[in-house]
Amino acid sequence: MATATASISLTLHLRLRPPLPPPRRAPRHAVFLLPTPSPLPRRLRVAPGRPPPPTWRPDVRTRAGSSIGVPPALARPGGAVETDRLPSDVRDRAMEAVDHFGGRVTIGDVASRAGLQLAQAERALQALAADTEGFLEVSNDGEVLYVFPKDYRTKLAGKSFRMKIEPLANKAKEVGAYLVRVSFGTALIASIVLVYTTIIAILSSSSDEDSRGRRRRSYGSTIIIPTDMFWYLDADYYRRRRVEKENGMNFIESIFSFVFGDGDPNDGLEEKRWKMIGQYISSNGGVVTAEELAPFLDVPPPSEESKDDESFILPVLLRFQGHPEVDEQGNILYRFPSLQRTASSKSGGSREYVGTKWSAMFGGVEKYLEEKLWNFSKANASEKAMVAGLGGLNLFGVIILGNLLKQMTVTPGGLISFAAQLYPLLQIYAGSFFAIPLFRWFLLRKTNNDIRKRNKAREQRAQELLSPDSSLRRKLISARDMAQRKVITPEEIVYTTEKDLLEQDYEVKEWERRFKELESE
Repeated sequence: MATATASISLTLHLRLRPPLPPPRRAPRHAVFLLPTPSPLPRRLRVAPGRPPPPTWRPDVRTRAGSSIGVPPALARPGGAVETDRLPSDVRDRAMEAVDHFGGRVTIGDVASRAGLQLAQAERALQALAADTEGFLEVSNDGEVLYVFPKDYRTKLAGKSFRMKIEPLANKAKEVGAYLVRVSFGTALIASIVLVYTTIIAILSSSSDEDSRGRRRRSYGSTIIIPTDMFWYLDADYYRRRRVEKENGMNFIESIFSFVFGDGDPNDGLEEKRWKMIGQYISSNGGVVTAEELAPFLDVPPPSEESKDDESFILPVLLRFQGHPEVDEQGNILYRFPSLQRTASSKSGGSREYVGTKWSAMFGGVEKYLEEKLWNFSKANASEKAMVAGLGGLNLFGVIILGNLLKQMTVTPGGLISFAAQLYPLLQIYAGSFFAIPLFRWFLLRKTNNDIRKRNKAREQRAQELLSPDSSLRRKLISARDMAQRKVITPEEIVYTTEKDLLEQDYEVKEWERRFKELESE
């Protein structure tokens, strides 16, 4: 009985369940939506000597870390702006690389030009394409290309709220930094005025009224000059700073510069380093020696101990997914497959090694990475002397004021009471005004010595390449012989997301029909 009941229930379930929905057709002009391939691949006959157009398979492999059998995972149009999730510098460097190559790029093109990690370059291209109606192209060897419309920047700017507010945010940062510098310099002037005004008030409190009046009038006529204290409120300051930039900085800014310096002169050094390395590897066919990359990295000076040590190249291998190879002579070379394929012929082919003309191999890339030395202050000598003099005057006044406040027997009021409450802060300001620069001076001496050593080591490595010995020369020639640079042309594209799958299937059928006609003749 139970078996019969179960049979009837299963029959009713099969009869009453709703029919399966029909398969969805891939939308026309879908951005980065790869349609499901046909389960029965079509095999075409081709003439001898001509490679057949391979059947589209779902195992298209991108060369930047995407999994085999999984197409690039891109956001669907209409959702969140994917580009807003990228760091600003990654987005800007990727867009500059796309512009350089004319809007049709591989992941290796962007990584080498922008100095990005391959995974970063892939993520940036996916986000940009999803937000700007770009599309994919797949070559006959499975290489994925990204193609962008000419107005992709305009489309992105219209969608991205972040890109709209970034200029305002950057301007606010500049104004904030300027106000901090000006406030610190103004604090020195205010401290001097407050300290010496209080000293005069304390000294004059024991004199008669006429004497106090004369001293106050005399002090006021020589010290308080409002036009000197608040000149920085000039609305044309930024315009004049751009015009007079080469003539030094203004006095208020020189106070901050004397105490805290002017920032890192090597800001953006890492970005520059990886751009130089990526462009050098790409321009030399994706195969290089460790000696060629040493002038761009932090390496020890050449010596017998460091001659066979090539561990410094490991960060390059990780960033651009390279691997070592051994040539027939036993030399270790480094190949970067992702940087050997390009969608543009702009960079040209690999260069040959021509003796001492090592600079010809760079094609615009600098011979070695040179760090800049830190300056104590960009203020000129007269400005630094004036700032130091005012700081000393302020420190002397704070010491005198402290002694006078200790000698007072009555409770002060008014200005004297206000200065007494602020006296600990005045002490800290006056002491740090010289303590911080003194600490910076010792620190900068060590920092600059280290920079000189690194620059000298890189320069020596570059000099070795200018006049290589016989073994290094053979190694360089072997690297050039193993170099490959594949330019992917439009004729090699077998699939694109710009067209509907049915259109591309029709083109294949039409190609097969014409081939059969030629074969029957």
